[in-house]
Amino acid sequence: MTKYYFELTLKPESNFELFVDLLNAITTDAIEELDETLIIRSEEELTDLIFGIEEFAKALNEKCEITYEKKENIDWIKEYQQSVKAVEVGNFFIRPSWVEKKDGKIDIIINPALSFGSGHHETTSSCIEAIDEFVTSNQTVLDVGTGSGILAIAAAKKDCIVDICDTDEVCVIDTKANFELNDVKFNDSWVGSTNKTTKKYDVVIANIVADVLVMIASDLKKCLNEDGILIISGILDKHINRVLSKFNDLEQIKLIHKNEWMSVVFKKNKEF
Repeated sequence: MTKYYFELTLKPESNFELFVDLLNAITTDAIEELDETLIIRSEEELTDLIFGIEEFAKALNEKCEITYEKKENIDWIKEYQQSVKAVEVGNFFIRPSWVEKKDGKIDIIINPALSFGSGHHETTSSCIEAIDEFVTSNQTVLDVGTGSGILAIAAAKKDCIVDICDTDEVCVIDTKANFELNDVKFNDSWVGSTNKTTKKYDVVIANIVADVLVMIASDLKKCLNEDGILIISGILDKHINRVLSKFNDLEQIKLIHKNEWMSVVFKKNKEF
């Protein structure tokens, strides 16, 4: 990659398609069309094109605004990678694959993608914090609305038996790929929610949104074993009382408040 590139921008007042045809005829460089503006970029000088465009505009008796700039080339991939930072939450270290793992921490690799959940958002980090504190090895875990699978992977890294589900098939696919990236395995997966299983779990995790948590509250509780742990998140603090009212038959054992987001840890307790 050269240090500089050249950018030629033209904005004709009319006859836009004729200028498109002209550029396609006189250059093999890529042409970007943007809001009735044409942009050509090249690592080679484009001054010869300017004369041809000016003469073409004169022949059409057409006004055409032309801008020509020399710009510094940027390694966009490197810039992007440098902008994505690792996150440390309790005993976990969540990082993209191009960041080195940290000694003494439970390593989770999540490369940013379309699916939600890279550890940076308050709801995700709160759930990781709860998993770190309340989830132990060999427990059965269901991650509802798995997204990128980061929470399920965190549980799997603690040697749990993990099931995942999401209403978005793309998320389930992404999660499977992320499990492979982290060299861990899940037990079962499906597209949908808790109403598609009859299993009961030691831990159920649901990092969704308040409205959905309220709607599926009874299904989440049905999935819990006796003494089971429920971790819910994705709740704006202004909605917390409405959500808590749906889970008042469970024992609240921790409430995590980060900025305007809240997460809650419950326990299913016969005595409660």
